[in-house]
Amino acid sequence: MTTSALYDRSAQDAAASVIANYSTSFSLATRLLGTRVRGHVRNVYALVRLADEIVDGEAERAGLPADAQRRLLDEFEDETFRAIDRGFSTNLIVHAFALAARECGIGEDLIRPFFASMRTDLTETSHDAASHDTYVYGSAEVVGLMCLQVFVNAGRPAPVSPDAELVEGARRLGAAFQDVNFLRDLADDRGRLGRDYLGIGDGATRAEVLARIDHDLDVAALAIPRLPSDCRRAVTTAHGLFAELARRLHDDDGAQRVSVPTPVKATIAVKAMAGFPPRRTDA
Repeated sequence: MTTSALYDRSAQDAAASVIANYSTSFSLATRLLGTRVRGHVRNVYALVRLADEIVDGEAERAGLPADAQRRLLDEFEDETFRAIDRGFSTNLIVHAFALAARECGIGEDLIRPFFASMRTDLTETSHDAASHDTYVYGSAEVVGLMCLQVFVNAGRPAPVSPDAELVEGARRLGAAFQDVNFLRDLADDRGRLGRDYLGIGDGATRAEVLARIDHDLDVAALAIPRLPSDCRRAVTTAHGLFAELARRLHDDDGAQRVSVPTPVKATIAVKAMAGFPPRRTDA
């Protein structure tokens, strides 16, 4: 193995470690991806996770004020673009993301909105309908679009653009994931972070948010069967996990954070492996 290949593999191993430690559900879904795409999807999510830690997690717990967090985020974004340009970063997670971006055509049009939404977390504590949609596009929909770029382009000699139905499905799935997380983390976001992403009690209602989630999941379900075969089972599993969370949120009284028990997760994954289509609420 060449030194370059060893460094690339080490970077991708670091990205896989981040995901394995931070999200059991996502780690389960990515294990169902084909080897063609699995590493690059982990690379994307590791970068997203680290950016989120700057604005929501470890940087704050380390006592860094908002202006210091912003500088760190700006530096992280700048290093991401430098790594894509030159094909190397001393930050292993950034290096791994650059591998995915360069091969799969993940460009500035997707990366800039993501960092813009992360930056919003340092200055905005509440959202109306318009700012919610802008935030969710940058924080979640573009992440779905980055993964779609990987699904369509990993292993190709040159990247191509996904078709409109796949793009819409990726956006809707990302938005549903984000709104589910907002709803299940509502108490913590308000209490610990002082943030209100959904505007519940100030215009929006819980029922309206859940109806939007169900609609987004249904639109995504229509597109998933059109994904490359080595991606469908994993995306169907992820869709199923969040559809189950949404179902439980419909019955939730808000007393505790809802979750999907491990046996239920396993059943969802087994059904996806067996070729069952994504569950739809409008079927």
